[in-house]
Amino acid sequence: MIERAWEQKIEPLTVRISTAVRITGLSRSRIYELIQTGDLDTVKVGRATLVQYESLKSLTTGRGGPSV
Repeated sequence: MIERAWEQKIEPLTVRISTAVRITGLSRSRIYELIQTGDLDTVKVGRATLVQYESLKSLTTGRGGPSV
C-alpha cells in the first residue's frame, strides 16, 4: 500500500506541562524538576511554558535522558 505524505501521523513540536504529565505519567513537580535540571527542553511563549516533544520522547524512550 502506498502511503501519502498527508496520511502520515503528525507529531506536535511542543506540548504544555499538563499534557507532558498525562503523556509520561510523571507528576507535575517531577516534570518541573526535569526542566530545572535541563533534562527536558522547554520554550517560553508569553506566559506559557512548552515542553519540546522530541525532548519528552527521548526521556521516555531512554535515549539520552535521565533515569526517571
